Amino acid sequence: MAKNVFIASTDQAAGKGALVKAFLAYFQGQGQKVGYFQALAASPDQPKFKELAGQLGVDPRDLYGLTIAEAVDLLNAGKQASLIEEALSRYAKAAARFDFVVVEGGDPDPQAAFELQGLGAALAANLAAPALILSGGGLALAASGARVFKERQAEVLGLILVGDGTEAEASQVEALKGIEVKAVAAADLAQAPTHWAAKILAFSPQVVTPKRFESDLIERAKANKKKIVLPEGDDDRILQAADDVLRRDFADLVILGDPAAIRRKAAELGLSHLDKAELVDVKAAPFRQELVDQFYELRKAKGVTPEKAEEQLNDRNWFATMMVKAKKADGMVSGAAGTTADTIRPALSIIKTKPGCSIASSVFLMCMKDKVLVFGDCAINPNPTPQQLAEIAVISAQTAKSFGVSPKVAMLSYSTGSSGAGPDVDAVKEATDLAQAQAAELFPDLPLDGPMQFDAALDPKTAKGKMPGSKVAGQATVLVFPSLNAGNIGYKAVQRTAGAVAVGPIIQGLNAPVNDLSRGCSVPDVINTVAITAVQAQ
Repeated sequence: MAKNVFIASTDQAAGKGALVKAFLAYFQGQGQKVGYFQALAASPDQPKFKELAGQLGVDPRDLYGLTIAEAVDLLNAGKQASLIEEALSRYAKAAARFDFVVVEGGDPDPQAAFELQGLGAALAANLAAPALILSGGGLALAASGARVFKERQAEVLGLILVGDGTEAEASQVEALKGIEVKAVAAADLAQAPTHWAAKILAFSPQVVTPKRFESDLIERAKANKKKIVLPEGDDDRILQAADDVLRRDFADLVILGDPAAIRRKAAELGLSHLDKAELVDVKAAPFRQELVDQFYELRKAKGVTPEKAEEQLNDRNWFATMMVKAKKADGMVSGAAGTTADTIRPALSIIKTKPGCSIASSVFLMCMKDKVLVFGDCAINPNPTPQQLAEIAVISAQTAKSFGVSPKVAMLSYSTGSSGAGPDVDAVKEATDLAQAQAAELFPDLPLDGPMQFDAALDPKTAKGKMPGSKVAGQATVLVFPSLNAGNIGYKAVQRTAGAVAVGPIIQGLNAPVNDLSRGCSVPDVINTVAITAVQAQ
């Protein structure tokens, strides 16, 4: 992914355009392939777009996310999520061509300055871009701009004061504390990149927003497209999600059901991309007999007859699982209209667990407002033994790493360290010892500790008092719950009270990806699960 910087301004007099040109010239002079992108454009017909398009060899439309008018329409319709998705998608297309991208915030509008500034800040956060805020209107306006960016989880690299205000005065302003401030004359803006360039290139994002995570996930799926089978073609949510997946073109899809009924429903719902999917009637599929024969061979030792094989593959979950087994699909997503057992039982019978895995387990990717946490096992194993809990911990760390989360594993309990005793605590202590031994062989240098309480796992102040010296306490990213009871309650409590986006459950430990949906899943839940399954299949 290209490095970037987000240049915003609090007022029209700040000279944002001059600073953007300075950064473009500086990085081009360093021999980098440099691109330009404006998050919100006042107009698509600006001369600068034609000029830059010619210089960079791109279409002018690829130089901006949305117009301000388009953004306002989406905001008024309550579709800020769609706005951010569109801007991220446009940015990803631009960034794929370049080593470095200079991102320009929207032009300040006196009629809607703070609304647009807030939107720009949200886009900076979702682009994982270090923000430089340019202000020519004094310290009060500069402080307001910095506050807007911080409140929306954007990471502010620095503030450039043009005109009124000194660095010494800025150091006394509460909203500017922790932000590097440089006061420069307007005539010297062209020299600014020499101070900031190294810091921008060294910048590593600490904030991961839900939309940023989802966008990265979809871009990863696009990079090596896989075919995913969806057995529940009679569920509106599945069809709506499938339409969006095919619109964004990050996976190929097979949808099981009555093709004629699916086409009728697609027309009723106004879906225009389902013609790109492969629609399969399980009773009339051209490869049905091939799957029946394979299923019989796999299960005849368990008493399955050819007749029973025929009957079993009338069930769409079993048919879809056999498609994955026979490599006619790379993964499967189901569960919108059935139980977890309906999805997992065929997978355990046909696809089976990987060598070295005694059980299948699950995690949820919990997308908080500024980071992603991994919770396991919240969907499959009711009362894992210490040995199983240890296995869940190590494979959950591997899953976390595969999705870009640096794993630090906390083995959760109602007791931290040696403060409590009892059978439940002892089981987690044993699981911790076993997991540390497994990790030493399979995942060297994995930070893993326990038992610890939820607050000790995540809150640095609590951790300092309860578990000083731990490499995990206060900074855990993978939280392993001692039972399904605790895990399911825990993830739903965080989802509903902290506003987290819960992506999953992601099934881990199988030879091929099969993932389960909640019966209460939303269309975005299905889209994210398809993307995760596609990435797992890679």
